Amino acid sequence: MVGQLHQAITEVEENLSRLLNEIKSLRQYIEYLEEENINLKRQLCAVSESDITRIQKNAYKIQREAHENLVKLYEQGFHVCHIYFGEPMEGNCLFCNAFLRKE
Repeated sequence: MVGQLHQAITEVEENLSRLLNEIKSLRQYIEYLEEENINLKRQLCAVSESDITRIQKNAYKIQREAHENLVKLYEQGFHVCHIYFGEPMEGNCLFCNAFLRKE
């Protein structure tokens, strides 16, 4: 009986020791993630106004080029509306015209 109790206490101590080691490991990982988060926030804040302006200009340029490509497709006789996109077109399509005017 005493031997079993001693063995049970030893097992509990071993389990606690393993859990404490795991907790220490998790704390270290959390500290690493927190430092990484701080570094990423610093990098994000380092983006300058000129970078943002340049990105916005590029996005506008890409959007304008995409719209021009859709106009060319429409002029070549293909639908650009979401309903019939890419299908050959006869005459004019109100959906295509409305879509192209949105830009």
